[in-house]
Amino acid sequence: MESDARELISRVYQAKTDNQTADRLIADYMPYIRSETAKFLKRTPEPDDDELSIAMFAFYEAIGSYSESRGAFLNFAALQIKNRLIDNYRKERRNYGQISLDTPDDEDRNALLDTIPDTHDAYEEADVRDATREEIAELSAQMLDFGVSMHDVAENSPQQERSLANCQKAIAYARSHPELLEDFLRTKRVPIAKLAKGSGVERKSLERHRRYLVAVLLICTNGYEILRGHIMQVLRGGRKL
Repeated sequence: MESDARELISRVYQAKTDNQTADRLIADYMPYIRSETAKFLKRTPEPDDDELSIAMFAFYEAIGSYSESRGAFLNFAALQIKNRLIDNYRKERRNYGQISLDTPDDEDRNALLDTIPDTHDAYEEADVRDATREEIAELSAQMLDFGVSMHDVAENSPQQERSLANCQKAIAYARSHPELLEDFLRTKRVPIAKLAKGSGVERKSLERHRRYLVAVLLICTNGYEILRGHIMQVLRGGRKL
């Protein structure tokens, strides 16, 4: 099993610079791509479904952005596929039924501002909730590799504005230095000393929130699109999770 995983990683790295190898890899893993698409659609995808093409493109993107520090390739690719499909779904929901505000009505030639339908959609909300639950489950499983649980994160979250501001600075510094994030994923250790020095935050302040930083850094690095959007909003707004 381990040899199969190593062979796949070798093929992925070769595919980064060889288009023919990439095409063969995608062809060989079409059953996997269809399976991940089916999870999203909750049905077997048809050959002409746009979602299947989007999933194939996401798999190709995963090849280009993958590194061993990100864990198993297929798990990484699955996250890429899911995020691309969620993005597409949201775009379609935004565009569905929309009409230009300047388009005249056939009868009175007035602007159609008052005819735009309510875009609230209970089905969309349910799908997003399901996707969020999946991301939380995936994050919980990945955090275990770092020796951290969701309970640890809740207990270790910054309670004061100053503490949250310090974490903001450290996370911003990490996000602007991808090599630190790569090191974090590879070693499974928060680079506290480098974050403290680079962000100008006292080391002991970051030490107090190490387990919280594990969760946030994982969210920032591993494609948790919904959770990342939420946590970035929290950090920008200075509110506690």
